[in-house]
Amino acid sequence: MPKPQKKTATGRVLHDPVKDKLRPMFPLDLSRCRTVDELVRAMANTAFTGRQIGDAADVLEAMARDKDCFVVMTLSGALTVAKMGLVFCDLIESGVVKAIVSTGALMAHGLVEATGLSHFRYNPKMDDKELFEAGYNRVYDSLEPETNLDHIEEVMDEILTNWDAEEVVCSWKLHRKIGEHLHKSFPGRGILKSAYEHNVPVFVPAFSDSELGIDFALHKIARQDAKRPVLRFDPFLDFEKFADTMLATKRMGIFTIGGGVPRNWSQQFGVYAELLARRGYRKVPLKRYNYGLRICPEPVHWGGLSGSTYTEAVSWGKFVPPEEGGRFAEVFDDATVALPLIVGAVLERVGYFKRGNGK
Repeated sequence: MPKPQKKTATGRVLHDPVKDKLRPMFPLDLSRCRTVDELVRAMANTAFTGRQIGDAADVLEAMARDKDCFVVMTLSGALTVAKMGLVFCDLIESGVVKAIVSTGALMAHGLVEATGLSHFRYNPKMDDKELFEAGYNRVYDSLEPETNLDHIEEVMDEILTNWDAEEVVCSWKLHRKIGEHLHKSFPGRGILKSAYEHNVPVFVPAFSDSELGIDFALHKIARQDAKRPVLRFDPFLDFEKFADTMLATKRMGIFTIGGGVPRNWSQQFGVYAELLARRGYRKVPLKRYNYGLRICPEPVHWGGLSGSTYTEAVSWGKFVPPEEGGRFAEVFDDATVALPLIVGAVLERVGYFKRGNGK
């Protein structure tokens, strides 16, 4: 029979961490890390953001291995300009991600990349007035040449010119058409091309807030000038498609990079489902995300959605509480650092990368 623990002279009872089943930490030994996964697993046994990255990989792996889980990836920030596009392609092509909700800018810059054009490093010797006059749009430390955006307007114009005026436009239908065009006409990889080839819908809730939205508006003027029927855009077709898709799932996971409209639009599905039932429109069960993983450096104390915690979202009925099996991880880091580590580790674990085939 174990001896009862005694109080010390100061009243403390000094516990044994092994008996309390606390998890030990270990020094990061780089000499034993030969793969991304080995590095991330070792980081999980450290502290601070390194531990967050390790824990996040475990949650993403759980989502990927749960055959009943439908994973939505939400994207904000200039991540395609920042050259993260092929990471997203891998998530689609591996079957981990089943739907994408994004800012329009991310898809526009990704379309530039998918058509074979480049982004460039910003030279600090050029000031922003000089950049404007030279046709270089700055995104922090990178440049998007205006000629790139002129090129994707040509792609958009070709797609919209051939659009049946009787068919109402919405973002997921339009992005699928763009993906089909890339599939037929361009050899390189790209988010929308991969999404088309793997039947992954891409939603952009704030579509008009993007280069592609501007191109749609300009095409409308061209149709009016040519006396052609104007195309109609209905964002609620996106909402309904997303809602119908999620209502058909058994379990749901969300993988958020950044925050903003894509995160909130995706999460509010839980609120919508609850109101459908509570206000008497439909008989549906509670539909809340079972898994959540977000990479975002936004602090919670600003009060914005981008920095809000998953536990806060539980109060809105958007997530299953941890007490009922919900599983979440939050990484407060730059996505260009955390994303490749987390995704690379998980894709190794599920066997996506095979030697000799380029994956």
